[in-house]
Amino acid sequence: MTTSVDLVVAGSTVRVLVDPAHPTAPGVPTLGPSIGEYPCYDAVSYARMTDDEERNQRFRAALARLAAGRVVLDIGTGADLLWARESVRYGARQVFAMEAMEESFQRAGAWLAEPGLSERITLLRGVSTELDISPKAEVCVAEIIGSLAGAEGVAAVLTDARRRHLTAEAVVVPARCVTLAAPVAFRRLFAGGHVAFAADSLGYLRTIFEWHGAPFDVRLRIKHPARDALLADGQVVEVLDLNGHLPLEQRRSVRLTIERPGMVDGVLTWLRLWGLPDGEPLDALRVASNWACIYFPLFDSEHVVEAGDVLDLTVTSTLCEDGVHPDYHLAAVLRTAAAGTRSASHRSPYRGGTFRHHPIHRHLFP
Repeated sequence: MTTSVDLVVAGSTVRVLVDPAHPTAPGVPTLGPSIGEYPCYDAVSYARMTDDEERNQRFRAALARLAAGRVVLDIGTGADLLWARESVRYGARQVFAMEAMEESFQRAGAWLAEPGLSERITLLRGVSTELDISPKAEVCVAEIIGSLAGAEGVAAVLTDARRRHLTAEAVVVPARCVTLAAPVAFRRLFAGGHVAFAADSLGYLRTIFEWHGAPFDVRLRIKHPARDALLADGQVVEVLDLNGHLPLEQRRSVRLTIERPGMVDGVLTWLRLWGLPDGEPLDALRVASNWACIYFPLFDSEHVVEAGDVLDLTVTSTLCEDGVHPDYHLAAVLRTAAAGTRSASHRSPYRGGTFRHHPIHRHLFP
């Protein structure tokens, strides 16, 4: 059973639809706001990242191969100073760790009291695009990958780092990541459960709204979505080769061919990430990870589809006003044998934009 909760944001009241039963058993579909691209973290968020063994084993394997005897740069080290400490453990000669958020910086600093860390780790407060280091780094750990691969601005950050912070031969961890998309109907992602925010996501939702100064249509993050709601194989709509060509803006078009009868009103996106080029990728749809899936609404209502129908999807990312984080724009054409052609689009800016624009957001913020 769902309930409504009032959040006070910037002097205004925002009503939010909540499922008070969540969190429940592991593996149950759970809805919350997107995490990572906003400069808003709490102890729970950091704990989830630190305990993410699917991510950790891939990053550790990369550092075990790359860090020994080298200078390492850790961008966005976080409150736990995790990859800076791991770099030291794997033999890094010197580590520069950068953290922009004051509270996280202070908590990270407390780790330097551990034996042997302060001599090899230099902790810097600020964003990497405004800081300087010497000597240049030979390895860079960029744990600024979002559930949408580029959402945290990694392309712009690494473009600057390549120019100012890294040697010409420097290697970045992770090596590569992509965003995939597949057609779905939002309600069917919850396997018959309540379509409402998990109760434990309200604090983070309030923090995001307060950071922006007003409510807006947040990106919808779903952990453990019902995989049988996906009506086609995922296709790649965003590519980030962190050790190769790394465009600041992208535009990719794919054709998603419906494989079985169902309903469609939008697309589900998720991350696939390689710690090393030859390593097994992390697929956020198929393994339990801190990264989760993001749902984008397209059509105002569900549309019946049959096997062989197609959804032509174009995903465009363009830098927002801060020159770092991308805005995303989705344009789609649904072609069905029974009902003909329908077009739709959705704009998801990094910051701000509409509030309660789509029926799904009106349902979640009644």
